[in-house]
Amino acid sequence: MMNGVEVIMDNSSTSIVKLPDPAVVAATTSSPLSAIAEAFEHLAKLLNRGDLPLDAFYEACSFVSVLFNCLGFAFKFAELEYVAKLEGLMEASPACGTLKDVIEVDVASKTVKSPGSYSRNLRRVRQGVDLVRAIFEQLLATDDSCLKEIASSAYAQICAPYHTWAVRTAVHAGMYTLPTRDQLFLRLNETEKSAETKMKRYINAATPVIEYIDKLYLSRKIPLNW
Repeated sequence: MMNGVEVIMDNSSTSIVKLPDPAVVAATTSSPLSAIAEAFEHLAKLLNRGDLPLDAFYEACSFVSVLFNCLGFAFKFAELEYVAKLEGLMEASPACGTLKDVIEVDVASKTVKSPGSYSRNLRRVRQGVDLVRAIFEQLLATDDSCLKEIASSAYAQICAPYHTWAVRTAVHAGMYTLPTRDQLFLRLNETEKSAETKMKRYINAATPVIEYIDKLYLSRKIPLNW
C-alpha cells in the first residue's frame, strides 16, 4: 500500500495497481485535499530531476478521482472515464518506465491517436488533472456558494470538447446536483481557509506537470487539440 494506492502481485509477478476507494480515502485520510496536494508536489519534485516515472504519475493521479467523487453525480461519468483512462495508461508500465516512453512507444507504432492507445489515455488523464486545476482556480477567484457556474465553466473549457455527447449530457444534467461550496469543503474535511491553502498548493504543483505533458506531445510535433 503506497499512499492509499494498493499494489497487488499476481502469480506472474506482474504489478497490478488498484485505484484508491474514495470512501476509504475519506475515512482514513484527515484531508483528501492534502493527499492530492502532497502527491502532486512529489511529482513536481521528480520533474525537476527529469522525466516523470509512470508509476509515480499514476499514484498521484489516482487521488483526482477522490475529488470527482466528492463533487457527486455531476462528475460521475467524467470520473468513470477518467479512471478507465488512468487504468489503461498504467497497462503501459511493462514497456514504459516514464511518460516520455509512453509517447515514444506510440510514435514508433504510429498509434498515438488510436482509440485505447497509451498516448491517448495520457491525454485524457492530463485533462482530468487540468480540470481540477481549473475548478480550484475558479473557487479561489470567487466566493459564490453555488458551484454550478464554477464547475460548468471549468468543464466546458477543459473536457467538454473531447467528451462524447452522452458524457457531456450527463455532466450538464448533473450540475444541478452539485454540493454547495460549504458542503464540498465539509466532504473534504476542510474549512474555507485550509482549503484555499491546499488548492493553491495543488495548482502550483500540477501546473508544471500539465505543461510538461503538453511539451512531450509538441516535441514530437503532435498537436494538442484532440
